[in-house]
Formats: sequence, C-alpha cells, structure tokens
Amino acid sequence: ELRCIDGGGCIVANARHCGECIQAGAKCGWCKDPDFLKQGETVTTRCDELQSLLKRGCDEAMIEDPHGEQVVHRNKTVTNRRKGAEKLNPEDITQIQPQKLSLTLRSGEPQSFDLKFKRAEDYPIDLYYLMDLSYSMKDDLENVKNLGTSLMLEMSKITSDFKIGFGSFVEKTVMPYISTTPAKLLNPCTGDQNCTSPFSYKHVLNLTSDGNQFNTLVGQQHISGNLDSPEGGFDAIMQVAVCGHHIGWRNVTRLLVFSTDAGFHFAGDGKLGGIVLPNDGKCHLENNVYTMSHYYDYPSIAHLVQKLSDNNIQTIFAVTEEFQPVYQELKNLIPKSAVGTLSANSSNVINLIIDAYNSLSSEVILENSKLPEGVTIAYTSRCKNGLVSEGENGRKCSNISIGDEVMFTISVTSKGCPKQVKPETIKIKPLGFTEEVEITLNFICECECHKDGVENSDLCHFGNGTYECGACKCNDGRVGRQCECSSNDVATEDMDRTCRKDNGTDICSNNGDCVCGTCECKKRDNPDERYSGQYCECDNFNCDRSGNKLCGGHGRCECRVCVCDPMWTGSACDCSLDNSTCMASNKQLCNGRGTCDCGVCKCTDPKFQGPTCETCPTCPGVCAQHKDCVQCRAFGTGEKKETCERDCSDFIMIKVKTRDKLPQPNDASYPVMHCKERDANDCWFYYTYAVNNNTEKEVHVVDALDCPAGPDITPIAVGVVAGIVLIGLALLLIWKLLMIIHDRREFAKFEKEKMNAKWDTGENPIYKSAVTTVVNPKYEGK
Repeated sequence: ELRCIDGGGCIVANARHCGECIQAGAKCGWCKDPDFLKQGETVTTRCDELQSLLKRGCDEAMIEDPHGEQVVHRNKTVTNRRKGAEKLNPEDITQIQPQKLSLTLRSGEPQSFDLKFKRAEDYPIDLYYLMDLSYSMKDDLENVKNLGTSLMLEMSKITSDFKIGFGSFVEKTVMPYISTTPAKLLNPCTGDQNCTSPFSYKHVLNLTSDGNQFNTLVGQQHISGNLDSPEGGFDAIMQVAVCGHHIGWRNVTRLLVFSTDAGFHFAGDGKLGGIVLPNDGKCHLENNVYTMSHYYDYPSIAHLVQKLSDNNIQTIFAVTEEFQPVYQELKNLIPKSAVGTLSANSSNVINLIIDAYNSLSSEVILENSKLPEGVTIAYTSRCKNGLVSEGENGRKCSNISIGDEVMFTISVTSKGCPKQVKPETIKIKPLGFTEEVEITLNFICECECHKDGVENSDLCHFGNGTYECGACKCNDGRVGRQCECSSNDVATEDMDRTCRKDNGTDICSNNGDCVCGTCECKKRDNPDERYSGQYCECDNFNCDRSGNKLCGGHGRCECRVCVCDPMWTGSACDCSLDNSTCMASNKQLCNGRGTCDCGVCKCTDPKFQGPTCETCPTCPGVCAQHKDCVQCRAFGTGEKKETCERDCSDFIMIKVKTRDKLPQPNDASYPVMHCKERDANDCWFYYTYAVNNNTEKEVHVVDALDCPAGPDITPIAVGVVAGIVLIGLALLLIWKLLMIIHDRREFAKFEKEKMNAKWDTGENPIYKSAVTTVVNPKYEGK
C-alpha cells in the first residue's frame, strides 16, 4: 500500500513507477533520465525529494514533478443592491462568489481558494406556517386567523417580495394515536365540540403574496383531536420539505414556522401502531393530504436534518413555555433553526417570526456534500471585525448584517488517488440558502511522461514491460531492472553466484539482495544514505569526517572515498587551498611569523599566535591595553563603563575566586600573560590574558579587588586612653617619689639640726603665769 509521506522519505515509499512516486507526497519527484541509476541502485531510488535528485546529478528538466491547479469557470460578482432599487428575479441575485470552479489535485498538495459571501438587501422570503390543530391548540388557531395581513405588513419592512403559505397536522390515523371508532373518526372531540376528522398532514395554502387569502383559508380551518400527547409533526415537516412543487417553494430564503404545544414522535414510535417501514423521504401528497402516514414510520431527526438541508429550509419552532427545553435540544441538532415562545396573541407570533428570522439570517454556516475517498476539506473564516477562525468554527460567521461581506478560505487536499480515477463533483453552500459553489475535482495520478510510454518495449527484455519515464514497468510475473527474469526464478544458486564479489561468501556484500542475478542494494533508515556498486560494496556515508561532518562538509562521499570540492583537499576534504584566511592585516602571510597550512596559520615564533600570527599575549602593553575593559566588565567601573558593551566584547571573560585559581603558564598549552593593575581607589585587581587553541581571546579575572586595609580605630582609641592613663600614673608616681625624697631630706635636715641645738633651762623673766588665784572672803573653809 502506498503511503503519503514527507519529502525526506520519498524513497521509503518504494515507488516502482512515476505515478506511484508523485502520489507518495507533494515533495516527491521522479528522475526519468535513463542513465540516472548507479550500479546496485533499485528503480525505486528514482523517486526522491527534488533537492536530493538534483544533488545526485539528475538534471532539473528530467525531473517529473507535476503540480495541481485551479480554474474558475463562473465568477459572477456578488450583488450590490439596495431596497427599493430595480426589482430583480431571485435567480439574478448573487450572494456567493465564485459559483463554479475546477481543482486539479496532486496527493498531499492542498489547493485553496477564497469564497466570498454577502447578504443581499431586499432578498425574497418564502414562509410556510405549519400548525398543530390538535384540540389544545384551539386558542392559537384563533390568533393565527388574522396573521396573514399583519405579517405581510411587518415583513414588507424587510423585503418587498414575501410569500406566505399554510399547512396543518395532527397525528397518524391509526391506533393508538387516535380513536378509530366510527364516531370518533368523524368527531374526535368530546361533548358538544365540533371538530374535524383527524389527519396526519394537510397542505392548505400554497405560498402566496395575498395576505387576505391566507386569513380567509386559515379562518376556515377547524380543530381536530387525538389520544396521545406527542404529535405527528415530523411527518408534516418531511412532506413540507420534499413536496416543493406542491408548496410552491422558490429558490429564495425559505422559512418553516412549526407551531405546537406538545412534543413529537420520531423514528421507531410507529411500531406502536404496527408501522415498521422506515420513512422513505419522498412526497406522498394526494389532494394536498399526506396519504402514507399509516404505511411509513415517522422520520428520524437525522433524516429531517438531511432533507431540510437539501431543500435549504430554515426552521422556526414556535412552542409553548412548557416544551421550550425539548425544542431547544432539537434546535441544537438541526442546523439553521431557532426556537421562540408561543403565547396567546398574534403580535407575539409576528415578533417571534421576525426575531427568529433576524437571528437565522445573521449567521452563515458552510456545508459541503459528501467528499470522495481520500479527500479532505478545511475552512478558515475571516468574519467581521477581523475575527479569524479555523477548524469547525472556520465554517461559520455570526452577527452578519445586510450588506456585510465575509470571506472564507477553503483548502481541498487529496491523499493518494481514488480507486476509480475520474472527475468528482462536490458542492459547498451556506445552510439555508439556495446558492452553492460547484467544484469539479480532477486527480493527478500519473506523470506527463506516462502518456509517452511504450508498451511491450524491446528495452524491457523482449517486450516484458512498458518503458515509461526512463524505466521499465514490468508486466505481471516479471522482475529485474529490464524485466529480464521471471518472479519464479529470482533465487537460484546460479544467479546468486553472480552477486558474490571475488567469489566470496557474502551475497551483495551483505548490503543487498540478489534479484535476477543482479544486486539490489538495501535501503537505509536515513534516506540520504545509500549503498551502491555492482556488489553493493560502495556507500556514501562511510568516508572520513572532519568537524563531525562527512568529508568536512566540503565534498561528497563516493564509494567510501571523499571527492572534494574545488579549493579543498585531504582525505576528509578538511584542507583548504585558499590562502586568503592566512593573510594578516599587513598583507603578509601569517604576519611573516608562520606558515599557511590548509588555510590555517602555524606560527613559528612561539610569542605570536592567533589566526594570522598577529596576537602576542606576552608582549609588553597587553595588560595596560585591556585594563579598562577588564575593569568595566568584571567590576562595572573604570573609564569605559559607559561604553563597555560596545568596546569590550572581543574576549571571553571567566571569573575565579582567588589568585591561585588563575591559569598558570605551565598549566596551559598556550602562552598566558599575568597582569596586576590598580584602579582609581588604589585597589589592585589581578587577571590573565591569553589566546586559546581556538584563537579566542580569553581573560581570567579574580572577582575580588585587593584594596589596602584602613586603620582599626578601637585599638588606637584603647591605646591612646591607656597611654594617657599610664603617663598620668607615671607622672603621679614620679611626683610622689620626688615628694618622698624631698620630705626625707627635710626630715633628715631637721633631725640633724635638732641634735645640734643647745636649749637654756632657766626661767624666762618675762614669763607670766596664766593662772590667777582669787579667794572668796566669805568662805569659811567648811
């Protein structure tokens, strides 16, 4: 089975002829050059990605690579028309563009086109009012009897071409849905109520622009009755959809108003009345009455969706509040449908219809007919306000007003070719609109050179195949590059012998299979890698490498030997013969300090290095030259801190923690210059400068500045205080000592004088006693 794959794996598709190749992928091409294949290569290697075929030596003119195309056959411009302008027939109004085109598809190659949609103003509308006439709808019938003229008046504000029709339904006319007693068949209602006989569906009024006629005929209708609550409305909807010639539908906007106050029967419920035949989806009206309700089951929801869509009918469910949830769920299953609440006055019905119409007409949803096998379609919508959507949302645009223009991009892609190659037709249309785009699909399943093929060609071993596109396409039962062998004889010992090199034991060097006495080399997982040669002894991937590239990236590998590009040599094509890379700025090869070997300078002076031997990392001035750049990059300071990024990005900077982490001259295989510089704050910073083996400037910097330490205030203060105290104590001690010495000298002098003194012991003549004695004369001495 052919797989559709990416271009890089075209060869994995095993395409044995051109038609299979171009179906393998949009990037695959087929080389039809008869001399293209090398020994050992199979015919399937003619199929490859285009760039790979060119690289392998196939001339561009010899590559079959057909492409799809698109042709627009009818492209009538959308109608720009205002209300009140010249009246146009519905078929003359265009809302979708283009209308017809053809696409030619190649497998895996999308074909895209733009589809424009524009809501035309004053577009004709047909509205058919389908009403439940079971007894519970008696009050609603009274409201509808005057609906015709009122609705015509309101709709004239939207369109000048409006038609209205009427139909009614009750239920299938079999038990247990209705009572089949003769009396109940004549009047299904109880008491003195006058009701008409039960019926399934009755078409009352063709679509007409006469509102009075609508009022008159609807006014003549009578209520009927049935036994169960769900009604047979689905039967009626089906007949309204498929009996267009009875209803009078035109190719305009078609609205169906379905009015009821009950639920609905659907496919399978007919078994209760013994009805098992599925609904056939065909018109069965006789005298405007559905005659096969007792014969066919109710339609399924999916069947209704299909028929409503096929006939471009948009449905409005006007139901009572009680059944709103049921019909909301039904609305979600039926595209382009709406639900409104039915109440007891006619103005409500009119507002319900107008609101529902505005809601339905403001949304456009694209749908397509069934696609052929292998064909996919993708939509991208560009709606109002620049909203772009893809996927399922790419099919629709909402909130479209009259006169608005929206665009859809539609992409159609084919995977492979259909079993029966013939033109296919698909149609795309907006749901609820009669206009459509007709697309004819053609498939590219063969190459251009296929038509020039020669059947039973002598080039294919006496006519055992068709020679086309540079290769033999063998007949059934034949194999080999020229169809020279029968498929029954491909593995004989005699044939295997011719596939052994030098009579060895390995068949096709263990890199291929012996087919028809000829080696057909195996394929590699990597489609760019191939075995070749008479015995598959060669390959294009086992050559010498340089820089992890096959043949250094400057040559191609042929039979395990590098074939170098011009100006390259060596076993791995890694030696350049171009001396321009060795030219120094002074126009000397390697600055006159080395030799140019394979485009690379080998410096003979050990002081110099770099790509042109112009860099001298140990020469004086290197440290001062890089001081400012190292300072700004490492510490964000210095004269160049404002222009650091611009001026100082020519070297690699590596930070280290301490000086002993810096590279040492004996540790590196290249010269290293140690530098010590001082900044504006008298801090030292240390770094090394070198040019490594990859000719990259490399600077290692100690990431901490070495700044002189400031005085420690505490010990100084303590020392000063202690010194003052000690000096004070010393002075006191000296003073005390001097006092002691002075006192002792004075005391000694006093003692000496005391000893030498001579004292007079006589009485002092001028001495007078201080004592005075007084005697009291009265004292008697007692």
